[in-house]
Amino acid sequence: MSNPQSGHEALDITTIDNAISAAGDQGDGKPSDPFVAWFRQCTPYVHAHRDRTFVICFGGEAITDPGFPNLVHDFALLHGLGIRLVLVHGARPQIEQRLARQSAEMRYVKGLRVTDKPALACVKEAAGVARVEIEALLSLGLANSPMAGVRIPVASGNFVTARPLGVLDGVDYQHTGAVRRIDRAALRQRLEAKAVALIPPLGYSPTGEVFNLSAADVACSTAVALGADKLIFLLEPGGFNPVLGPQLLLSDVDQLLVGETALTEETAAVLRASTEACRRGIRRVHLINRARDGALLRELFTRDGSGTLISSEPFEELRPARLDDVAGILEFLAPLEQKGLLISRSRERLESDIGQFQVTERDGTILSCAALFPHADAGLAELACVAVHPEYRGTGRGDRMLAHMEQLARRMGLRGLFVLTTQTAHWFRERGFEPAGLEVLPEAKRASYRPERNSQVYLKWLADESTIP
Repeated sequence: MSNPQSGHEALDITTIDNAISAAGDQGDGKPSDPFVAWFRQCTPYVHAHRDRTFVICFGGEAITDPGFPNLVHDFALLHGLGIRLVLVHGARPQIEQRLARQSAEMRYVKGLRVTDKPALACVKEAAGVARVEIEALLSLGLANSPMAGVRIPVASGNFVTARPLGVLDGVDYQHTGAVRRIDRAALRQRLEAKAVALIPPLGYSPTGEVFNLSAADVACSTAVALGADKLIFLLEPGGFNPVLGPQLLLSDVDQLLVGETALTEETAAVLRASTEACRRGIRRVHLINRARDGALLRELFTRDGSGTLISSEPFEELRPARLDDVAGILEFLAPLEQKGLLISRSRERLESDIGQFQVTERDGTILSCAALFPHADAGLAELACVAVHPEYRGTGRGDRMLAHMEQLARRMGLRGLFVLTTQTAHWFRERGFEPAGLEVLPEAKRASYRPERNSQVYLKWLADESTIP
């Protein structure tokens, strides 16, 4: 859609996709290097994560997995990129294996473990062995391996002060405990010294007792104490329920926990810890399928991630554009302008029109935009510069943006929307726009119409929302 007055056009998803693909070619016509494109896409996240603190929690199942060295390599990569890492590990399979050797078992009451003296001995032994195995992999420095030339100091110690869980409903949980305090100063000192902190599911009391703790609770308490930027749970495949989806707000998690959705004990514990962390100031909690190779890196260094994000605020937002969005919108539309699919506009022109724009923004990236230029005297508004990021075509974002702009027009008391387009008539026709002549245009718009572009006019009358079933 050309707009001689404002210099904008509307493009559908397919047109944008083709334009961006073409714009990605090198000057000699050959496609750009996918590796270079991927690396450049990661750059904003590399900068954003540097000097940040991430608490990552994983179960003892990960340690016994043959692919665990790959996960440790990913930890080493994060450390090398300047991320401060706290690793909290579980040891359930290791504990159960030792209990089985003694013909004993861990007793559970209402989902809580009862840790007696024999079980505590197994817990301490299993946690110690798990810690040593993780430290060994983080110390690996063989040539021709991802850890070649890497030197990662690992810090472990009595960072967690615990208390006994006590007697609940008549059941004495003995050596099962709860986190009382995290030694924040000691942990920060180790992290500032560029060490990776490693915390087992154990806590210590001022009286010298040892308590068996939930790794999820330890991770939550540690993240809150440090004011961590991210809390990350690596879930086992069986615990990564499809109902989790790509994003959950706290209200969504609350409904899952009290609803009829079948959740494993691990998933329920992680969800409870996640909501606790969010309510105590952690902005983002990530749930990732531990068994998917590279899932941690995809979650942290790609726009769409690979797991579930839990937060108190929406991750993706459709909102009015702001002045600080100008650079992002210009970059978003530049390839389309280069191909002549949009009329080029200056920063100054976009800044003056920014109040007419709406954008969908995710993690600092503009995914879609549109502008609405009202002509109140005619009861109409021009819909301009409708564009959707090529990686998000077919996701309904174009339709959501159109519905949003229609709603804005109704609130202004306008009766209809019109577009002028040279290439995207089919997209608008499929959404209720009908061909119209120049005579339907407001007088000011007709006066500025450029015949040489031969833009076609399409009009959509807006129904009163109260009449929509």
